[in-house]
Amino acid sequence: MSDFFKLKENHTTVSTEITAGLTTFFAMSYILFVAPNILSKTGMPSQGIFLATIIASVISTLIMALFANVPYVQAPGLGLATFFTYTVVLQLGFSWQEALALVFLCGIINVTITVTQIRKLIIKSIPEVLQHAISGGIGMFVAYIGIKNAGFLKFTTDGTDIISINNHPYHHAGVHLAHGIQSIVSGSGITPALINFNQAGALVALIGLLIMAFLMIKNVKGGILIGIIATTIIGIPFGVTHLDLSNAPSLVESFKQLGVTFGAAFGSKGMGALFSHPGKLLLAVMTIFAFSLTDIFDTIGTFIGTGKKSGIFSKADEDEFYNGSGFKSKMDRSLFSDAAGSIVAAICGTSNVTTFVESASGIGAGGRTGLTSLTAAVMFLLSSLLAPLIAIIPTQATAPALIIVGIMMMSSFKEINWSDLEDAIPAFFASIFMAMCYSISYGIAAGFIFYLLVKICKHKFNEIHPMLIVCTLLFILNFVVLAIIE
Repeated sequence: MSDFFKLKENHTTVSTEITAGLTTFFAMSYILFVAPNILSKTGMPSQGIFLATIIASVISTLIMALFANVPYVQAPGLGLATFFTYTVVLQLGFSWQEALALVFLCGIINVTITVTQIRKLIIKSIPEVLQHAISGGIGMFVAYIGIKNAGFLKFTTDGTDIISINNHPYHHAGVHLAHGIQSIVSGSGITPALINFNQAGALVALIGLLIMAFLMIKNVKGGILIGIIATTIIGIPFGVTHLDLSNAPSLVESFKQLGVTFGAAFGSKGMGALFSHPGKLLLAVMTIFAFSLTDIFDTIGTFIGTGKKSGIFSKADEDEFYNGSGFKSKMDRSLFSDAAGSIVAAICGTSNVTTFVESASGIGAGGRTGLTSLTAAVMFLLSSLLAPLIAIIPTQATAPALIIVGIMMMSSFKEINWSDLEDAIPAFFASIFMAMCYSISYGIAAGFIFYLLVKICKHKFNEIHPMLIVCTLLFILNFVVLAIIE
């Protein structure tokens, strides 16, 4: 095992890698329960989605572990699952089977882009200042996820600024509450504020944050995982950690329902119906484009943001990636592993698989090789049997881990010359938009657009890589597409 994963070469140990794998898994295990809840609104059977999520996560993460030997974990992305449900199915009118077919085609495109080295050209085109901004921005993004999950924030919205309720346009005289409120979309009238810390969940998360910060400052080995376990235990008397196991998914029922979703993308209601309506052809193409662009840049941002600083992608590996061919470098293999994930997801019957930014928590715990992701894959496999126990761990226990890891990643900002607006403006928008828009790809889009504008203003158009121009135009096109289809 040590030789296969090259532990000595990567300055790590078996115990460190396993601890890191457990840390990443617990930080992202929420997807096992959140994805079925979101995707089931399309009419898909929830317990079938639960098992499909596990299978897709295990297979795609094993590819990452054994082929790429990097500590990244893959699973159906929350943002992509939301887009799948609320936009593609409920708003655009595709059936869930057709939506799975779109996910499969997105995977094919992503694999093609990776194999033909287009993805490599994209990464090559990203200037150093934006790479540092992406790294620090992901730190902000991860920390913001933690702060939000911890329940430290509350948001107030002006009633006149509400855009939609339950995915329906909101009118003051309208009522959309027949089945309760599932979602509210508000405009810029929403105002964030700190809570008063009179809620049990936020108090437990705060205690967990203090414990974890202390352990990390003291350089306690496995401090993040210890903090997650300690916070889970502390949450019991607060009523935050629920020990009721009665609502756990049934494995037998999950297998029965999996038969409904598995391979549905290729049936008569999936791929067979997708292009049968000429009026939907352009809409299908635009949807695939939106899926692919988000997936591609989310992953590129995660790899750049976490891989270079931690040393996962060494200088030698970076040189091999930029100058070599085929899949000799870890970055090349990682990109291919990620691209294959959506194909696996579509076959199993769930939304796009992506490399989770929560992998940063395991990297922060010392994970450096595929043994970290292998450990997480094993945990995903076991979760089909241990779902009740895994569900016990509250988000308030994993939220502090994301905050701590986010803080650690923000050190990349020191590499940026903030006194020079030529660097500061694109760096600012790349990093701040990741957190504020809750999207890595939107942050990268903002960075690209403002980098282009700054260089044009400075009459330095010749310094812009042609691929960066192409990507910027694609991002702008994507925003136009989203404005049209939504």
